[in-house]
Amino acid sequence: MTGTSTADFGGVFQGKRVLVTGHTGFKGGWLCLWLRQLGARVTGLALPPETTPSIFDCCALDGVIDSRFANINDSAALATALNGVDADIVIHMAAQAIVRASYDTPAETFLTNVVGTAHVLDQARAMPSLKGAIVVTSDKCYENNEWVWGYRENDPMGGSDPYSASKGAAELLTASYRRSFFCAPEGPQLASARAGNVFGGGDWAADRLIPDIIRATLAEKPTVIRNPASVRPWQHVMEPLSGYLTLAARMLTGDRVDEGWNFGPDNDAVVEVETLAAQISAAWGNGGPRFEFGRRSDALHEAKILKLDSTKAATYLGWRPRLTLDQAIQMTVEWYRKQAEGADMRALTEGQISRYCELAAKG
Repeated sequence: MTGTSTADFGGVFQGKRVLVTGHTGFKGGWLCLWLRQLGARVTGLALPPETTPSIFDCCALDGVIDSRFANINDSAALATALNGVDADIVIHMAAQAIVRASYDTPAETFLTNVVGTAHVLDQARAMPSLKGAIVVTSDKCYENNEWVWGYRENDPMGGSDPYSASKGAAELLTASYRRSFFCAPEGPQLASARAGNVFGGGDWAADRLIPDIIRATLAEKPTVIRNPASVRPWQHVMEPLSGYLTLAARMLTGDRVDEGWNFGPDNDAVVEVETLAAQISAAWGNGGPRFEFGRRSDALHEAKILKLDSTKAATYLGWRPRLTLDQAIQMTVEWYRKQAEGADMRALTEGQISRYCELAAKG
């Protein structure tokens, strides 16, 4: 495999057409801004933002990319929305992404995360210029045995809750499409990517730890921490996004990376929920978060221990996390505090991306 710079990816994105599904979401917003900095021509496809505020609105993304709206569950509406789009790279992130919500709408979760993925891949494989597609799933796609070691890419798919099972099913679907439609040696590639518990500025989703903490803090209320002893692989949003971009850059340069990849944090960022909450409080300082610990009355099954092994990505892609957990928390707290103060959030977000790239360039 030929190398590409972690900072600018060898300039391979300059002028390339990239379709990002889920661009109105938290991770999608960051990815679109990063791709734009790299010189890509970005088209976004998603439902309108589901939260108010949203990173899409705070960063005025509709003014800097080609933004289109459609439900990926509706194949006809999706085809209409993507009429005329011929991407070099497709990065599919549109999903029902909340574990607890999957208990309320299990069928809709499977429809979006599995059938919706098939609809997107059907559109992608019909694009004449396509070099590759990346399906973003989750660390929760693995059959979780509560092991203390990280899951590797060849471990079985599974999931006890509807969300986790839908992500495991999306991985199986992706593998099937790879073998059926993306199998020509010189043809477009299809990879999948699995990340840990991602956080960063601009996430306002319900039933996610850091957005819950930020909302409560700004409202001067305590945050109820439902499972303080649960262990998770915490990572700033730019860490897995750098992995997705690494895969996309390899596809554009002709390297074969058409398989599943883990992009998880180092072991020192795999900590209990209570530990992360305390670090956020320390980073905020005076007037920061307050907590109430204990299970909620509507507690549902959630894994207690979950880790990823990213040795494969480190070995074959040269990818590794660049931020310590403390640095990631500091950047996240800075983002939310500046947003509350009315700062220019597109400029601040782009500035954080540039700082991350400077760290990456130093090796």
